[in-house]
Amino acid sequence: MPVPVPPALPAALQALDAALDAPRRPGVALGNWRWVVRQRMGAVRDALVGEAAGSDDGWLAARGGSAFRERNALLARLGAFGPAILETSDVEATRAELKRLLLDIQRHVQRLHDLAYDEVELELGGSE
Repeated sequence: MPVPVPPALPAALQALDAALDAPRRPGVALGNWRWVVRQRMGAVRDALVGEAAGSDDGWLAARGGSAFRERNALLARLGAFGPAILETSDVEATRAELKRLLLDIQRHVQRLHDLAYDEVELELGGSE
């Protein structure tokens, strides 16, 4: 069975990216920005948690397990930013680190797509 990407994950990533790019002005506006980013991070977390475990098929099992471990590492990194985004004095540095995390999550999603493709190809016999 292919490793599906949670349907909510692409939309959650896009919403977080948009929130990170929103203007960050001092005062109440910055507090609002922090809160919106924190909420969007929660949506990404929920979508990642909804990801299925890896493949059980032969040579794909190792890649599926690797994707599962990678997902857990991404969740840990995302969780570490929860308090940081609300409390940091260096908003720009934290924002830049979150943007890097978004790229890592997007690469993870691509690996899931690749794994699902390879699994379907294996089931159908591929081109060999």
